[in-house]
Amino acid sequence: MKKLQNSLYITKDGVYLHKQRETLLIEQKVDGVKQKLMQIPIHSIGNIFCFGNIMVSPQLLGFCGENGTHLAFFDMRGRFLATVVGKQTGNVLLRRQQFNVSDTDATVIAKNIVAAKIYSSRMQLLRFRRNHGTTEKIEHAITRLKQIIEQLKGVSSYQIILGLEGEAASHYFSAFVDMFKHNENGQLFHKRTRRPPKDPVNAVISLLYSVLGQEISGALQGVGLDPQIGFLHKERPGRNSLALDILEEFRAYIVDSIALKLFNNKSLTTKDFDKDCLGGVVLKDDARKLVFQAYQSKKQEEINHPYLNETVQIGLIPHIQAMLLARHLRGDLAHYPPFIIKK
Repeated sequence: MKKLQNSLYITKDGVYLHKQRETLLIEQKVDGVKQKLMQIPIHSIGNIFCFGNIMVSPQLLGFCGENGTHLAFFDMRGRFLATVVGKQTGNVLLRRQQFNVSDTDATVIAKNIVAAKIYSSRMQLLRFRRNHGTTEKIEHAITRLKQIIEQLKGVSSYQIILGLEGEAASHYFSAFVDMFKHNENGQLFHKRTRRPPKDPVNAVISLLYSVLGQEISGALQGVGLDPQIGFLHKERPGRNSLALDILEEFRAYIVDSIALKLFNNKSLTTKDFDKDCLGGVVLKDDARKLVFQAYQSKKQEEINHPYLNETVQIGLIPHIQAMLLARHLRGDLAHYPPFIIKK
């Protein structure tokens, strides 16, 4: 089984990252003098995420490309900007089959992914009801999401699948509002908004969706798949459609659960956010670090993978799903088994 490597989140403006022998050196100039902030073994790092004005040496860029270390750049709101891509790995025949299925027979995979997304969203609501009680919106969403899952079984139209997914998301986020204990007057969360996020909860989940999406993209590249050729999300220039497909399976289980925990135990409050010039909400530096700490902690939790029946760290699940998808496209599995956790 693949080992879960460390992810490094660089959020301090003006720092400089470079490779020194077998270590990653992080420095910053203070009053014209370089100061070493951190020095760590470079081979222990699987992902480097840079937020804001971060400088990276050409030598480190080359190392990341050659060794499959995922290096991605974001603005301070978490909007993805660019990534370093090394040489393409895997068998060209696998990618050719991926393109062929995307063009001719994507509906079954798309339907499985949507069903897994809706199931995971419903489980999130059921866990909350079990631990904290319920509301009319939560009960309605639980009932309707179950009905939509049943409807999906008999659907073969791509457009109907998209319609059911959209309806399920609307019901889920309507109930999601009621899951925040300290959401007086909708100050934490009112509805799903993006580009830019309009409230603290949207700021957190948009940031983590973006980071997780980049990790999934790296996992797909690692097994030889093209992250831009999707089955649920169709191709669009510059969009990693397949990574967005796989992300659907993890939104509620990983990202939404982190947001609920951070806000409901008051680790994050409205005081941890600022408004930007576009009317969006952004995390303050200390709050962003807290979010990434919670995310790393979540990735290190162990669960029993429902398909492999093996104990794995949550952070490895994107790599496992990428492997299972590649096996399906090669013909080793009759169907792609999306990630569904039944508790």
